[in-house]
Amino acid sequence: MTVTRFAPSPTGYIHVGNLRTALMNYLIARKTGGTFILRLDDTDRERSKQEYADGIKQDLEWLGLQWDRVERQSDRLDRYAAVAEDLRAKDVFYECFETPTELDLKRKKLLNMGKPPVYDRAALKLSEEEKAKLRSVREGYWRFLLDQQRTEWQDGILGAVSIDTASVSDPVLIRADGQVLYTFASSVDDVDMGITHIVRGADHVTNTATQVQIMHAIGGTPPAFAHHSLLTGPQGEGLSKRLGTLSLRDLRAQGVAKEALLSLMARLGSSQPVELKMSLDEIADGFDLSQFGAAPTKFDAEDLWPLTRARNQALPYEAVRDRIAALGVPSDKAERFWAVASKNITKLDDLAGWWALCRDGAEPVIAEEDADFVREAMALLPEPPFTDTTWSEWTSVVKEKTGRKGKGLFMPLRLALTGQAHGPEMAELMPLLQEVRAKG
Repeated sequence: MTVTRFAPSPTGYIHVGNLRTALMNYLIARKTGGTFILRLDDTDRERSKQEYADGIKQDLEWLGLQWDRVERQSDRLDRYAAVAEDLRAKDVFYECFETPTELDLKRKKLLNMGKPPVYDRAALKLSEEEKAKLRSVREGYWRFLLDQQRTEWQDGILGAVSIDTASVSDPVLIRADGQVLYTFASSVDDVDMGITHIVRGADHVTNTATQVQIMHAIGGTPPAFAHHSLLTGPQGEGLSKRLGTLSLRDLRAQGVAKEALLSLMARLGSSQPVELKMSLDEIADGFDLSQFGAAPTKFDAEDLWPLTRARNQALPYEAVRDRIAALGVPSDKAERFWAVASKNITKLDDLAGWWALCRDGAEPVIAEEDADFVREAMALLPEPPFTDTTWSEWTSVVKEKTGRKGKGLFMPLRLALTGQAHGPEMAELMPLLQEVRAKG
């Protein structure tokens, strides 16, 4: 059975980059009737917060990405300790004592010599007596001993990948303060939880080579990996510094529709065109991991608005009934109001502005050259309530009295009644207008 996971660290809220990873793993499980696990990688005790864990769940629930079960790494510390002990017994886990300053000096020396800054494994040469002496002044940390051979796998997006681990430092898996790091905890979890497929960002490619070796060392079978492209800004600029402003909760607060987010993220970076889909089933039906490429992918938040507009304008009245009632729209006008206003909104919050116009009238916009014409036309406008024929009957009378026609007739009257050059058909809007400020 297919088993995938989304493994965010609860050190912040989900942003668009996280969503892409979560959605791909979710869709793989959904298409095959498999299991989708939400795993909170919360071994960083200082930065992990319950509010972020709760926020991650809320964002996924809003999107409809329902998980089959939740796992927390903080509940599995005993398991990591047991695996670490097993790796020590196999002589592939060794204690180190260099300080960050000492490591930095080693890196700089290697770089100055034109060599890759790979850890020199000096700790392996320490005697037990030397280790004991170092432990008396500082805590040791633990590295995994890579076999320094090529690690290869068939990537679901990148194709054949081969990493020479001789060019990679033995990874630190447990810090001096005892914190279990991502590379270790994730490898143990993926084996223990039977993860069969992992989709994640291309920045994890080298990390994957390391984790494959760790999985083999603990007796596990690595899952199938796929590494999607990283997102950039619309001009190709780095997006990492902007991700904080692209959290899902911020986009939701701005009025972005979840269907817009999901539809864009399910196709962004693939050869398939972005199309609005109104359900996860539709998105899953068209999802094909092989269609995605490795090149950096441009993300522009502005692309979410046409999709949001199309989604909102396609909603049936029943989907917005309560929102319209909350605006104070009378029940006998509510469905008509939606039919008229829905064609002229991007966000659902835009409905409030249209109802304010209908209820209170709009500040008229009158060009100086049209002032006398508008004054004469307004004198001919009957008092509300207006009917379906008010606009045509009124403009016919005004045309006959003033001789104006076409745009010169209709645009000044639209601007006087709505304050806007564009909007609903005036014949449809008139029956909803309860006040006309221009008459005052």
